[in-house]
Amino acid sequence: MRLALILSLLAAPVAAWQFSAQPICRLDHAGETSVAITYDGSLYAITLTRPEGWPRGSLFTMAFQPIGPVISTRRHRIVGNALTVTDRGFGNVLNGVEFNAVAIATVGETSVTIDLSEAAPEVQAFRACSPGVST
Repeated sequence: MRLALILSLLAAPVAAWQFSAQPICRLDHAGETSVAITYDGSLYAITLTRPEGWPRGSLFTMAFQPIGPVISTRRHRIVGNALTVTDRGFGNVLNGVEFNAVAIATVGETSVTIDLSEAAPEVQAFRACSPGVST
């Protein structure tokens, strides 16, 4: 019985935040909606991937709770099941992920909640990253 329980826990997906610095700075979260935040030295990107995909919509918002901020853009791209936003600065996004409990991403009538617990140490490592430099 114990062995079956242990094996079932090992097989369950882990929804943890993970940082890597090679070949570019990358922060990943595996969950119902997966999140990848990248920085290549000149451009930041956040990609949110859902098995169901995203509806077409002119506005993308991400509300970080409980303390904010709320960000929005009309410059997002949807390719396949992934929604991507790029920009030269990502201070609001990184602050939102580091200092909040959840993020609510919305396009049209579709909203998803992303767990931000335990993201702070990984965000701090991401902030200190220099792309392509071993750490």
